[in-house]
Amino acid sequence: MAMYVAMEPPLGSKAAAPEQAVLVRDGFALLAFLVPPFWLLWHRLWIEAALVFAVALALTALAESAGYEVTSSLLSVLLSIYVGIEGPALRLAALRRRGWREWGAVEARNVRDAEIRYLAEVGAAGEDDDVPPLADKPHRPHAAASARQQGPALGLFHYPGKA
Repeated sequence: MAMYVAMEPPLGSKAAAPEQAVLVRDGFALLAFLVPPFWLLWHRLWIEAALVFAVALALTALAESAGYEVTSSLLSVLLSIYVGIEGPALRLAALRRRGWREWGAVEARNVRDAEIRYLAEVGAAGEDDDVPPLADKPHRPHAAASARQQGPALGLFHYPGKA
């Protein structure tokens, strides 16, 4: 199963947010590895695409002028691997710069299942709007939380019920 990061649009009505949300798969992007500049352009990562294109041109010029064909080819493959691995993270960073909010992560087999799970979670959260707030309900502290420590605690945490 793959992890998808759900990003919601920056402003607008809350009802429209789930329909406009973007799910980005967290993992290796094969198309980003195969054709890095075009994949970056497709996802509107203009600056990153320009940088990758400039580095690819510099590597080609290095191979042509200095005779480092093997080194240039290996560095081009490394550049493609980098874009394949970090492409989704670059896309998430670009969405954050544009003001999109990270809703959370969804685990699913494919993007359709991820969309269904995301919409189900958003719909379930929206149904709780009719429930009265917690201030209207009586407060009952947990028994373990109200118990006093009876002996010294070792470390940073106290474990209820242990002396």
